[in-house]
Amino acid sequence: MKAETVIIDYGAGNLTSVKLALDSVGAPAAVTASAARVLKAGRIIFPGVGAAGSAMSTLRKLGLVDAIRTVIHRGTPFLGICVGTQILLDHSEEDGGVECLGIIPGSVKKFRPVDKSAKIPQMGWNRVEFTCRHPVLNGIGNNREFYFLHSYYPSPASADHIIGRTDFAGVVYASFLGKGSCIATQFHPERSGKFGIKLLSNFCAWDGKTAGRK
Repeated sequence: MKAETVIIDYGAGNLTSVKLALDSVGAPAAVTASAARVLKAGRIIFPGVGAAGSAMSTLRKLGLVDAIRTVIHRGTPFLGICVGTQILLDHSEEDGGVECLGIIPGSVKKFRPVDKSAKIPQMGWNRVEFTCRHPVLNGIGNNREFYFLHSYYPSPASADHIIGRTDFAGVVYASFLGKGSCIATQFHPERSGKFGIKLLSNFCAWDGKTAGRK
């Protein structure tokens, strides 16, 4: 029996849109808050909408912190989206400072634009410049636009964990991260039209190994 794809439900997130996007590419997924089910999954997506503090608090209550670390260490394909990306780093400036999962070394910083015309949060379409090729990018050209909605951005400690960068509010930041079987997008692929859907489809076919970042 093929292990299922699961979408982590932590009480806040764009779950329905992600599930519908996966259904559209013939990759149905189950929504769950069960750590046991996450540990058995063949593929995991953590879509995040909200704040890092509440996300981490809920993950701890549900016993999902250790489960997420275990499956990523095991090599199970894992996709984080938006807040689901930010909580993969060591620490976030949000909510007065939050200890996160520590999967990808680095921190999450708040946009502090000098130019007051730059509206925070970043909300809308922006380009992603890919810094390397990766199996989940098959069929997606460089500098394509994806949909963003966020006030904080990932700042990984090593460029080895950057797959794509985006320029906003005077900052060129890592908008697409990867480490081993784990990839993570600051943008929302489920809201990003045909290229976002293609990325999700590629993720569902990815073995978690081929050309993964260090």
